[in-house]
Amino acid sequence: MSTQVQHATGDTTGDTAVDVATARPRLRPARWLAGAVLLVLAVQLGWFLVTNPRFEWGVVAEYVFDPNILGGLGMSLLLTVIAMVLGSLLGMLVAAGRLSDFKPVSWACAVYVGVFRGIPPLVQLIFWFNLGYLLPRLSLGVPFGPTFASWPTNAVISSLTAALIGLTLHEAAYMAEIVRAGIMSVDGGQRDAARAMGFTAPQSFVKVVLPQAMRVIIPPTGSQFISLLKGTSLVSVIAMADLLYSVQVIYNRTYQIVPLLIVACVWYLTVVTVLSLGQQRLERHFGKGQR
Repeated sequence: MSTQVQHATGDTTGDTAVDVATARPRLRPARWLAGAVLLVLAVQLGWFLVTNPRFEWGVVAEYVFDPNILGGLGMSLLLTVIAMVLGSLLGMLVAAGRLSDFKPVSWACAVYVGVFRGIPPLVQLIFWFNLGYLLPRLSLGVPFGPTFASWPTNAVISSLTAALIGLTLHEAAYMAEIVRAGIMSVDGGQRDAARAMGFTAPQSFVKVVLPQAMRVIIPPTGSQFISLLKGTSLVSVIAMADLLYSVQVIYNRTYQIVPLLIVACVWYLTVVTVLSLGQQRLERHFGKGQR
């Protein structure tokens, strides 16, 4: 019996059996040291936040539920939802185009992704807001033919319109790559097996390919949704009344810059935390049956 225990524990040099039930974890001084350093830093940060009067926590509490702040938060959420829905729909079309065997469509979609992923979203927002400089009027008609109707560009492209166009086109480029990667992650044999069982091509995609692709699509889509929410702060440069713009309007009047920025940080962190929890639930739902 002693020999068997020695072989099981890898100890073949001694005569005494090793009882693994009484084994203790090995001390790791580096981990203890790192933990102590992190604890000291956390305490120092907490002390700094509590004792520094320049944070003006009373002002933060006063404005955190201010109607103008809540209105700006609602506008940020509205922009995020609309741009995400439209960007996802356009992104799926662009992803389908990139996967197409028809080369002109595939190349055009690849150029779209390259352009709108390569140009910073802030530049795109400013460009769309100033579209009236290039096109004084927007026309509807036959290309190189008669015009049926036209409108002044500045009357059509408002701050809201420019924000939605810029955010949607930028988001669609990223969503196209996410959807394309998800679809390509599914083995081609899955489609062949579905067709062999009598499924049509649309049925094979909806019932076989898409559920498996969602496991790859959901995590980056959730992260992209959160990035889009934070990216809505860029629309403040075109005088769009989002959360950051509402905060700026108030601190330009009261000169309480830091506490008002903390209010914006509190709301961004709160919403991002809620969205992160929702993303985790979706990942668990679509990851059933897979470790």
